[in-house]
Amino acid sequence: MDSTPPASHDHDAEREAQRLAALHSLELIGAAPEQAFDGLVALAARMLDCPIALLNLVDRDRLWVAAGTIAGPREISRDVAMCDRTIRGKGPLVIDDLAQDAVYRDSPLVVDAGYRFYAGTPLHLCDDAGVRQPIGTLCVIDSVCHRVSQAALDALAHLATLAEALLEGRRTALRAVDVAKEGERLLRDLARKDRIFRHVERIASIGSWHLSLADGRIHWSDNTYALHGLPLGQQPARDHTFDFYPPQDREEVRRTLQRTLNDGAPFDIENDFVTARGHRRRVRSMGEAEIVDGRVTGVIGVFQDVTVRHELETRLRRLASTDALTGLANRAAFDAALERAMAAAHGRDGVTLMLVLIDLDGFKAINDTLGHDAGDEVLRMTGTALTQSWLKGSLAARIGGDEFALIVDDPALLADPEALRLKIDEALRITVGSGGLTMISGGSVGIAAFDADDRSPRDFVRRTDTNLYTAKRGRVGRRPASLGSRRAA
Repeated sequence: MDSTPPASHDHDAEREAQRLAALHSLELIGAAPEQAFDGLVALAARMLDCPIALLNLVDRDRLWVAAGTIAGPREISRDVAMCDRTIRGKGPLVIDDLAQDAVYRDSPLVVDAGYRFYAGTPLHLCDDAGVRQPIGTLCVIDSVCHRVSQAALDALAHLATLAEALLEGRRTALRAVDVAKEGERLLRDLARKDRIFRHVERIASIGSWHLSLADGRIHWSDNTYALHGLPLGQQPARDHTFDFYPPQDREEVRRTLQRTLNDGAPFDIENDFVTARGHRRRVRSMGEAEIVDGRVTGVIGVFQDVTVRHELETRLRRLASTDALTGLANRAAFDAALERAMAAAHGRDGVTLMLVLIDLDGFKAINDTLGHDAGDEVLRMTGTALTQSWLKGSLAARIGGDEFALIVDDPALLADPEALRLKIDEALRITVGSGGLTMISGGSVGIAAFDADDRSPRDFVRRTDTNLYTAKRGRVGRRPASLGSRRAA
C-alpha cells in the first residue's frame, strides 16, 4: 500500500509552524483596523474596479480580515476561503467566474454571499530564518464576472509589494518598541543594550527617546541625532524639538505628546519633518507613557524614517488617478473632480462651470492604416493639446479609448463657449505619419454649461454627451482623418 512518508508530513507541519510564527509576529490577528491598510485596500478596489478589496491574514484555521472596503465579519473559516488556495501558489490566483469553478462553485461565499469574481496575490513576510512565508493575501472580489487585464494584475502586484512593506514596517516598529522597553529594564547591562539597539536603529532607520518628568530631560539615542541631522550631543531644548516639524504638523505633535502626559494614552502618528540640514523627510512616531503607582512619570518613544514607503504610497496614488499614456487624469479622477466642481458651482449666479466632451474622429482609421504607434502618438498629442496654457488650468482627462473631457471654470473661457469650441476644434487637428503616409486627426466637441437641475455628474455628462452627438452628426460627410502622400515604392 502506497502512502505519504511520515517525514513529508513532519516537514509540512514544520513549514506551517514557521509560517504562523511569522504571521503572529505582526500582532494583527484580532487587532483593530489600521488607517494605512484601509487606504491601501481602497486604492486596490479603485485600481481594479471592484467594490470589494480585502487584506486578509491566513491563520491556522481561520482567515482574518485586517482591512476591507466593506463592513462585515472579520473572520471566516479557512477551508472555504479562496485565499487559502492563493497562499499555496507562487503567484496571483484569478477566477473569472466562481460559479463555474469546480472547487468553489458550492462554497457559501459563492452560493450565499454571491461572489462571482476573485483575484488575489499572496503577501509574504520573512520568518526568523529569513525565509519568505506566505502569511496572507491582497484580493479583490466582485458579484459580477470580470476579465482582468495584465495591467490590472501588475497594479495588484505593486500594491501587494506596498502591503508587504507596511506589514514589515509595523513589525519593525513593534520590535523597536520592545527593544526600547527591554533597554529600560536592563539598565545594569547598558553597554550590551546600547550595542544591540544601535544596530537595530541603523538597520531600521529608527531612533528612540525617553522623556523623564522628574527632571524634564529628554534622552535621545544615537540614531535619533542622525535622523534629526544633528551631531551627537547637540540636542535642542525640549520646546525646540517641535521646530523640526512644519507649522501645519507642529501643533498636532505637541497636542499628541501632551495628551499622553495628561492621561497616559499611547500614540502612533505620521508627519512631515525637516532635518537640521534642510532635508524633507516623512517620519512615524510611536510612544507610550511610563506609569508608576497610577501616575505618568515619563514617555518612551520611537521615531522612524518612513520616507521611502511614503513616497511609494504617493506614487501609487498618483498612478491610480493618471492615464499612463497621456499623463491626463483618468476616468476615476475625472468623476471625482467633476463631483467636486459641481458642488462648488451650486448656488452661484451665472455660468460658473462648463463640461467639454471630445470624441476623436477617425482614430480607428489611423490605428488601422498607420498602426497603433501612430494611434498612441495621436492620443499623446491630444493630451498635450488639452493642457495648453490658454485653457487656464482646466482639468483635462482621458475618459475612454478615444474620448476626452475638460472641466472648465475660468471666467474668460466661460464667457464665449463657441470661441472655446472653435479653438479646441483647431487644437485637435493633429497630423501623424508613418511609412511615407500622413493622416490628419480631428475631433467632435460637445459643450454644456452646468445647470442647477443636474442632480449628479451623470446628468451633467448625459446633457453634454447629447451636444457631442449633435456635433458628430454635423460632421457627417467630412473626412475625419485625411490621407497625405504615400512614399513611392
